Amino acid sequence: MTLKHLIRRALMLAALSAVAFGAQADTLDKIRADKKIRVSIDLAVPPSGMTDANMKPTGSDYDVAVLLAKDLGVALEVVPTVGATRIPNLQTGKADIIISTLAWTPERAKVIDYSIPYAPQISLVGGIKSANVKSMADLAGKSVAVNRSTTQDTDLTQNAKGATVVRYDDDAGVITAVVTGQADLVGTSNALFQTMKEKAPNRQLEQKFVLRVNDLGIGVRKEDAQLLAWVNNWVKANHANGKLNEIFKKYHGAEIPTDVVEKWVK
Repeated sequence: MTLKHLIRRALMLAALSAVAFGAQADTLDKIRADKKIRVSIDLAVPPSGMTDANMKPTGSDYDVAVLLAKDLGVALEVVPTVGATRIPNLQTGKADIIISTLAWTPERAKVIDYSIPYAPQISLVGGIKSANVKSMADLAGKSVAVNRSTTQDTDLTQNAKGATVVRYDDDAGVITAVVTGQADLVGTSNALFQTMKEKAPNRQLEQKFVLRVNDLGIGVRKEDAQLLAWVNNWVKANHANGKLNEIFKKYHGAEIPTDVVEKWVK
């Protein structure tokens, strides 16, 4: 390679680096300049995201977003979403970050970055008491309801051989299917399953087995390294001061285990 080509290549790399650096700085700077952060939250996933009697947003994810916006010194704008549109909202610029029961998966990590986890989520298969299911293998020949594009959808699609995975577009649809008897088995989070049990005590719903314990992170775009660094520092600080634990306990009825937090922030 000639000196001329080397110089040209160096200039191109420098230009690309400058563009990348600008992209990294832009979102956090823009949030501060606009005095507003747009957060993608699913408000149909109680108790993480929901609306109260006055149709105002509430839930643990919403409270996390409120605290984050307050500490950043900006207003919060909620970008309503469902499971399947959380990442597209981020990629298309409709939202700046995602705080919406977003569990880490290898597939998602290829297209977005995750913060240090702010909360855990138990993912399970549950169903009516009469359904003889104790493991993934027992799902063969049976139908299981899931929210489309969730980790439960991925886990069951990949591992429940011979099962029929019935996909709904949001958690509200899954809840309705289980509560009304359209579905006898469901792949969902522990929190949502408790909601189903409360809404339909006559169905005698019970946990069958745990799929996984998910780490829930705040999602950011790949190019937003500066924003990700700020969010990571914020998560660490609010684990240390106990505020994230307070939010989790308020809505989920249990504390985040100390050993789990230590694993996340070590």
